Amino acid sequence: MMKHVFAAAVAVGLFVSGAAFAADEYNPVPAGDAQYKNCVSYANKRYEGGTEKSPIAGQNKAQAWCTCMWNETPDNFTGGLVAFSESSKGARINKVCEKYADWGN
Repeated sequence: MMKHVFAAAVAVGLFVSGAAFAADEYNPVPAGDAQYKNCVSYANKRYEGGTEKSPIAGQNKAQAWCTCMWNETPDNFTGGLVAFSESSKGARINKVCEKYADWGN
């Protein structure tokens, strides 16, 4: 009996953790957002592999990375997302977004 209870608890735990992981995507960037558009363009020119498929459905690595950067910066941020990612202030966010897009180190 105890094995069945444990197995059920493990199954529920896996289901819940899988559901949380699936919901771990960022808000979509509004269509035509200039900051995002510039980010994708600049990232593709500056770095290799941006057009490769990312783990995010419908986005390549540059798009997923820029979506993450766009969401992780404050709402009042007006600078370039790529330049920010290369700064000491943006280094932590860059690592988060590289992991999100499966791009980089």
